[in-house]
Amino acid sequence: MDVVEFGPMTDEYRHALEGDEFDPFDVAGVTLHFRAKERHVGLRDASGQLVASTGMVLTDVDVDGERFPVVGLGGVIVSATHRGRGLGRRVVEEALATAQRLGPRFAILFCHEDRAGLYRKLGFVEIPDDVWVQQPVGHAPMTQRTMWISLHGPSTWPPGEVIVRSLPF
Repeated sequence: MDVVEFGPMTDEYRHALEGDEFDPFDVAGVTLHFRAKERHVGLRDASGQLVASTGMVLTDVDVDGERFPVVGLGGVIVSATHRGRGLGRRVVEEALATAQRLGPRFAILFCHEDRAGLYRKLGFVEIPDDVWVQQPVGHAPMTQRTMWISLHGPSTWPPGEVIVRSLPF
């Protein structure tokens, strides 16, 4: 598999990854507005077809009054024909390597509980405090798990309420 980095998700890439799946991210019942990712890390198979992708954004968070930048990961997807081969893990690992070069101390992501195990195996830790995300009419509580990982050696996520200064990603 070749690792590729690209900007916003195109319709062509989206179709290659999602196919005809109705709701590949299981967000149909989520009432939050989500942000488009500015950059992506993907995996291409030997034929050049995009088969996995993770979106990335840079944003700020406030934790107990302290503001700092984070890399937000989201939209992790593996095409249906390539699932079960460890490509979800690999594309997130590649995205984390890219995130390290961007500078922030932490990366965060939002996920459903049934997917949290994969991220725990990669070193992500759940944020135990309330997490609020920006929405068109103010802030709303994040209803999915919010997890963090250090991008630069051992570190601890600060305690306290988290306000993400962005739509969720």
